[in-house]
Amino acid sequence: MLTSLYLKDFAVVSEADVAYGPGLTVVSGETGAGKSLMVDALLLLTGARADAGMVRHGAERAELSAEFDLADAPEARAWLREAELDEGDGCQIRRVIRADGGSRAWINGRPATLAQLGELGERLVEIHGQHEHQALLSRAHQLALLDAFGGHQAQADEVRRLAGEWSAVARRLQALSASGDVADRIAYLEHQLTELGDEALAAEDIDALLAAHKRQANAAGLIRGCESALARLSGDEGFSLDGTLRQVRSELARLLDDEPRLREVDGLLDSVAIQLDEAVAALERVRDSLDIDPERLQELEARLARLHDLARKHRVPLGGLATRRDELAAELESLRGAGEQAERLAREQSRLAADWHRAAQSLSALRVETAAALADAVSALMDELGMRGGRFVAELEPADTGSPDPQGLERVEFLVSANPGQPPRPLRKVASGGELSRISLAIEVAALGLDSVPTMVFDEVDSGIGGGVAEVVGRKLRALGAKRQVLCVTHLPQVAALAHRHYRVSKDVSDGATHSAVAALDQAARIEELARMLGGVEITRETRAHARQMLERGQAA
Repeated sequence: MLTSLYLKDFAVVSEADVAYGPGLTVVSGETGAGKSLMVDALLLLTGARADAGMVRHGAERAELSAEFDLADAPEARAWLREAELDEGDGCQIRRVIRADGGSRAWINGRPATLAQLGELGERLVEIHGQHEHQALLSRAHQLALLDAFGGHQAQADEVRRLAGEWSAVARRLQALSASGDVADRIAYLEHQLTELGDEALAAEDIDALLAAHKRQANAAGLIRGCESALARLSGDEGFSLDGTLRQVRSELARLLDDEPRLREVDGLLDSVAIQLDEAVAALERVRDSLDIDPERLQELEARLARLHDLARKHRVPLGGLATRRDELAAELESLRGAGEQAERLAREQSRLAADWHRAAQSLSALRVETAAALADAVSALMDELGMRGGRFVAELEPADTGSPDPQGLERVEFLVSANPGQPPRPLRKVASGGELSRISLAIEVAALGLDSVPTMVFDEVDSGIGGGVAEVVGRKLRALGAKRQVLCVTHLPQVAALAHRHYRVSKDVSDGATHSAVAALDQAARIEELARMLGGVEITRETRAHARQMLERGQAA
């Protein structure tokens, strides 16, 4: 439910802050005062396009904001949660329109796009205006309203569920068929895995292979290097490191009695001698392990060549072969038994299609009955609303989708004939704005309390009517206000007298500029405004008495 609407520098409104409540609220005022500006503001806050002409002359920008209580708007709450824009039980929509025509919008203080405003707005406000496109003109909305009117929402939900499950199975089947011939693919994968399985592909195995190949390829040089090092250490080339160490330690031994600190040096040299012996032993072991083996080198080169061929074939580096092998193994595992899985899915798809068709046919039968009942109810209300001889038709036509459709076997088109003798035409093509508004009102009243949108706005629904019909319109709006919040822009006192609350828009001209103001009316002010609406420029005592009587009768309704 809309709780407040704030306007600043919007068209001819300098600033206005209007509070709203449940029931029927009417807005009246003289022609040109700006009665419909609140409707225009709600349109902009729910995603309509803006232009620079909406900014008050001389101002840099126009500011609009609306606050909603979401207690009666579960679909809006769900949308906000899904979009991660929720903020408790309330919602604030704000929009700023610059003088250059650009605009920005926020939902609960967070930036929002016009598309988001539109998606949220259609769950909060339904505007029935003379020139605006409304949710009621959407064929999907019309079908939902027909199902709600007939009370067969559960059947519609079942049709939607079965269609969704059928689509999910169809997608799984398509994913299986996208792999081509499953048997061929399995044979191909098994061959690839056999090739890869013959090789040790772990990272440590490949590193060891590379090291062994490098060692074998350089075996001759390694042997020569080890021999040379041993010769230098043993003194075969004329200099012995071991002999030099023994000689140095012998000379130091004669000096130890005279300088005890030399014992530490002797200890260090002793360690060096031990490490030198160990180094010689290690060198000998390495030398003895090396062997120039052309056959071993050829074997290692052949293994490396196979690995490089596999890496090129699978378009991965050597180190990625193990990962590729695991990927192929996983795919093979998923495809084994795919034939049986495809058959199982095909049987499931056929079962779901049959279940959907039975459910859709049952729903179709209900919709045929409901379409006739809705047509009778709306046609009768059109007659009451001054469109005598008018006719409403809820026309069902086959959907012809070829596969289970979430909406069922048919679509609905709301058709109207506003005057006797005229053929019914689609509701969205009705030319007269006043007629469209009254037809919309008739549909809403016929489906009283079934529409999920909590706030309905009627802009000039009483255009072109008067007298008793005007009072009927007012009573229908008041009845609708018992179930939904209803805002109505009107020029008829018969409608205004039946409202739960009344706002008056007035204008004045000062310093060459036009200013509009919005004021909530108390009992005395309502009588005065009703008298103005009844009597025009000159308001007599009799006019005021008539206005008081009209208001008292309207509030007692």
